Amino acid sequence: MADFGAVSALAFLFVAEVVFEMATISGGKKLEAALIDMARRVAKPATLQVGFFEDATYPDGTSVATVAAFNNFGTKRAPPRPFFTNMVHDKSPEWAPALAKLLKANNMDAVKSLTILGDGINGQLQQSINDLVSPPLAESTIKRKGFDKPLIDTTRMINSAGYKVNS
Repeated sequence: MADFGAVSALAFLFVAEVVFEMATISGGKKLEAALIDMARRVAKPATLQVGFFEDATYPDGTSVATVAAFNNFGTKRAPPRPFFTNMVHDKSPEWAPALAKLLKANNMDAVKSLTILGDGINGQLQQSINDLVSPPLAESTIKRKGFDKPLIDTTRMINSAGYKVNS
């Protein structure tokens, strides 16, 4: 199967800016300790990637990321089935507010907060794969597969969706 060349993995890199609420702290030692603690907690940046990674392949060695990209964007022979694009469009407005709440709830722990968020976004990605029904499959594909569900054949792609938190 053809490869996208430069696109070796279809992954969505989610980077967020965190806005801190201002707090009133009085007393020199308390202020210094609070600032040192806050600096320690926010000094550990992290990134979140959600999608299909290089280590996910089909039994014949074909990259799952490549197949996912072909499905999402279409090919000369197959129409786009934009499960990934639709998920990002529909769900991404929720991610920054969710991350802000998670950071506050997890004492500004970026790794823990992004891990929780990554699990949620990965679930959204898998749900988007499962929910997509249009455009319908060609009759020849339905005959070969034995059913008419787009994006689901061996379940390799949906089960290969994942996330990584890098710190």
